[in-house]
Amino acid sequence: MAENDIIINHVCNGESSTEAVAPEVHRVQAATNLPQNLAKELMTRIATPANLRAAFKAVKRNKGAPGIDKRTICEVEASINEIILELCTTLIDGTYIPSPVRGVEIPKTNGQTRQLGIPTVVDRIVQQAISQVLSPIFDPYFSEQSFGFRPKRSAQQAIASAKGFVKEGKEWVVDLDIAKFFDCVNHDIIMSKLAHSISDKKLLKLIRKFLQAGMMHDGLFSKKEQGMPQGGPLSPLLSNIMLHDLDKELHYRGHTFVRYADDCNIYVASKAAAQRILNSITRFLKNKLKLSVNLDKSAATSVIKRSFLGFTLLHDGKVAISKDSITRFKDKIRLITKRNRGVKIETVIRELNQATRGWFHYFKCSDSGKPFKLLDCWIRRRLRCYRIKQRKRKYSIKTFFEGLGLETKLAWSIACSRGNWWKKSLSHPVHQALTLKWFKQFQLFSIFDSFVKHKSETAVCDIARTVV
Repeated sequence: MAENDIIINHVCNGESSTEAVAPEVHRVQAATNLPQNLAKELMTRIATPANLRAAFKAVKRNKGAPGIDKRTICEVEASINEIILELCTTLIDGTYIPSPVRGVEIPKTNGQTRQLGIPTVVDRIVQQAISQVLSPIFDPYFSEQSFGFRPKRSAQQAIASAKGFVKEGKEWVVDLDIAKFFDCVNHDIIMSKLAHSISDKKLLKLIRKFLQAGMMHDGLFSKKEQGMPQGGPLSPLLSNIMLHDLDKELHYRGHTFVRYADDCNIYVASKAAAQRILNSITRFLKNKLKLSVNLDKSAATSVIKRSFLGFTLLHDGKVAISKDSITRFKDKIRLITKRNRGVKIETVIRELNQATRGWFHYFKCSDSGKPFKLLDCWIRRRLRCYRIKQRKRKYSIKTFFEGLGLETKLAWSIACSRGNWWKKSLSHPVHQALTLKWFKQFQLFSIFDSFVKHKSETAVCDIARTVV
C-alpha cells in the first residue's frame, strides 16, 4: 500500500506540529499491509459446489428483489442444482458473464435519493461465493478500528470505541463524509490493490467484469467507468479493501478514529487540530484514492454537534440517540398507526412490535432512558387515537368505553368532546379506560421497560466481571 508523500504528524490528539511520526505503540491494532500473492487456485475454491450452495443459502437468507432478469429467489431455487453445475463450469473456464444491475432509487433522509444496484440472483450467488473465500483471508489485515461489513463487528461496537476516545478528553471530531463513495470508486485503483494480493488472473478478470457490468434503469443501459453498486454481496468487502489505505494512514499518523464503511470519525483534543486533520486527510483521499470529501457535510467540530451511526456523543462520553434518528423512527410509527388504515388494532400492534424491537436493539446502548420513555408514551397515545377513530360515531365510542368499565357520563364526555382525535386521546377518561394493563393484553412491546431490563442485566454482568 502506498504511503502518503508528505506525512503531517498530529500525534494522537493532532496537536503536534513536528514532522516526525509518533513512535509509540497504540492500544488499538493498526491496519497492516494486505496479503500478497494469494494462491492461484482461488477460483477453484470459489467454484466448488459446496461453496456455491452455501452462497445460495446466504443469498436466500438475505432475501432481496430480483435483478434485470426478473427471476426471484424461489424461481432460482427450483433449478439450483442445474445452476450450480453450470456455474462450476463457467467460472473455472472463465466464460461467466455478469448481467447489468437493476438501478433502483431509494429516498434519503435529506429528501434526495440514493441509487442502489440490484444484481440478478445468480450474480448475487457468484459474488457471495467470492466473498466467502476472500473475506476470511483479508479480514485479519484490516484495522481494529474498522467496524463495518465485518464478522462479529457492529455499529454498537463502533460507538463504544468512539465513546472511549471522548472519555479520554478528545471532545473534537473530524467527521468525514466521502462524496458518493460507492459511485466514485476508481476501478483501476481497486483492481491494483486486488492484483497486489491476488495472483489468480481468472478471479481478477471476473471481479473487473462485475465492476464494469453497468446498470439498467428505466429501460436504459449505462456503462460504469467507475464505482461499484450498492446492493451486491461483494461490494462491502471491496469497500473495506479500498479504504484500507485510509486506515493505515490514520494509524501511521497516530490518530484515534472509528470507521464504519465510508463513515469515518477522527477524535482529537482541539478544534485547531481537527481542522488541520480535515484538510490533510481531504488531500490524502484525493491524491491517493481519487476520492472527494463532501465539505458541505464534513466538519471539524465538537462531538456534541455531530451524529455518528444514529447516535450523538456528549462531552462526558455518554451516548445519546440523535434527534434525526428519533424523527425517522417517529415517521415510521406514524405510517403504521395512520388512523385511516382500516385494519384491526391487533394487526397494528403486531407491526409496531416488529418495528420497535428492531429499533430498540440497535439503540439500546444509549445511556439515557428518557427518549425510550417518551417514545413509549407517544406510541400509546397514537394507539389510543387510532382506537377511538375506529369507533367513529359518538354512540359507538360511548359503548366502547362503557365496555372498558367507564361510567356512562365519562364515556359520553369522550364521545361528545369537540376536540380532534389526537386531542381526545390525551384526555383523562381515555387514559382511565385504555390503561397500561389494556396495552399489555395486546402484548405491546415497551421500549422503556426493555431498556431498563437491558441496563439491569448489563450492570449484573459488569459486577460479575469485576468480582472475577
